[in-house]
Parts: sequence; structure tokens; C-alpha cells
Amino acid sequence: MPITAADMNDSELFFQRLDQLLTRIEDILPTRIQHADLDAHIAFRWRKHDNTGFLQAISHPHTITLNELLNIEEQKQALDRNTQQFVSGFPANNVLLTGARGTGKSSLIKALLNRYADRGLRIIEVDKQGLTDLPDIVEFIDQRPERFILYCDDLSFEADEPGYKALKVVLDGSISTTSDNVLVYATSNRRHLIPEFMHENLATRHVEGEIHPGEATEEKISLSERFGLWLSFYPFDQEQYLEIVQHWLSQHGISRLSGPARQEALRWALARGSRNGRVARQFARDWAGQQKLAKAE
Repeated sequence: MPITAADMNDSELFFQRLDQLLTRIEDILPTRIQHADLDAHIAFRWRKHDNTGFLQAISHPHTITLNELLNIEEQKQALDRNTQQFVSGFPANNVLLTGARGTGKSSLIKALLNRYADRGLRIIEVDKQGLTDLPDIVEFIDQRPERFILYCDDLSFEADEPGYKALKVVLDGSISTTSDNVLVYATSNRRHLIPEFMHENLATRHVEGEIHPGEATEEKISLSERFGLWLSFYPFDQEQYLEIVQHWLSQHGISRLSGPARQEALRWALARGSRNGRVARQFARDWAGQQKLAKAE
């Protein structure tokens, strides 16, 4: 039976409508996200899209070095030793870095990536919302030859947050053992990572001279205790702060901390209510920029 022009028009209309239908279906389907190439980068960030997690490469990791971090020598040595053990395939601990803000906790981890990247060290930054995916991340990198630090910056929780439980499980609480090519390095301003309240201490009991914390306190301590190594960071005194200012000014070509620069650096810290490495670096940028601008005019 011959195909008529009407039949051809009907077929074209059918395929047009089918194409439109497929386009609409594609629009509502989740986008397929590819993980970053683990062989091509040294630093990654765990991201979510449509409830699907994936590794995103960090194209320009921070280039700070250990020599640029001043007045935290004990902390540097301890974390460097632990990281060297890790990249060498020897036993090493998960690490919790706590204490005063701006004293180099995060910068220290970034500096160690720069030191040991050529020995296979890699970093995956995981924010608090991504902690529930930690088991998936660990499983994804399980058979990789590199050594991965899961980096959780500025970590703190409320007691009922899901990420709190997920982190406890990954650190030391699952029936399965975490791969030996993964460690967790976390920074926080809180030693126990979650708020502690005075009324919780009222449940503490004294039994035959021993102190027995209440259940609420025990629960809060239980997460931080899963980190094998604790490193504490303390505020800098005035001379330490000025030493760091001088260091960062030298990076901008200013070799001497002049009297005016010293006074302005102290005012800068006073206005921010803190003497720390971050404040010192910010001042150095501002002062160096002002001097260079004045010379250019």
C-alpha cells in the first residue's frame, strides 16, 4: 500500500511531538555530574547538586608554606610529623586543631599539602552540610594510591545535627574500618565542637573521689575524643603580632617595620579586637598598598 503525503505529515508530526516530549523529560531529570580527575589535581571540594555529591577540583590551591607560619612551632612540628607518618604509610592520627581564631590552624593544613603533594598527599574539603556524605567519599577513594586528608574547616555543631553523627561514625564508630589512606583534619574554635551549658555540669557526680560527667557532657566529649591528636592554638602577644606583620610586609617588598607602620599596625589590631596572623596579614596588605600607591602618584 503506497505511503501518501498525509501519512508522511502524520509521521513528521509524531516525531516532532516525540522530540518535544523527550526534551521535557531531559529537563526534569537530574544532571549527570562527573567527579573531577583525581590524577590531574591535588585539592578538591565536595559539592552537592540535586542531592548528588561529587568532587570538584580546586584549580588554584593556596600556596602558603610552613616557613610563613610564625609563632606556632610546636603545632607545626606535631602536625608535620603526623602528616609525614601518614604519607609514608605508617600509623597516624586524625587531628583536631582548636583555639584562637586567625592563628594559623587552616593555613597549617594548606601548607602541609604544598609540602607533601609530590609524595601523594591530597586534600578534600568537606563543609558541614557535606559531612553526611563522608561514608560515600571514603568509599569513592578507598582504592586510590594517594593519601587523602578530609579537611573540615571551622567545625561546630548543634547536638542534633546529622553531620555530627556522621563524623563520629567515620572517625571511630562504624562496624567497618576506615581505609588507611584517609585521615580527618578538622579546625574549630571549640574544643568539644558543640555548645556546652552550665546546667549540664550539674549532672556531674563524684564517686569515691572520681569525677563522672553527666550523659549530656559525655556525649559532647565523645566526638572530640575520637581525634587522636589535639593541637591547641593561642592568641599572640604584641611582639609576636608585630613579628608577623614584619614578615608579611617583607613579602610586599618593605624590609623594615618603621615607627609609623608599627603604630598603625597596633591601631589596626586594636580596632579588630585581636592580634593574630590573619589581622597582621590584612594590615600588611593595606599598608603596603598605601605606600605603593603614594609612590605611584
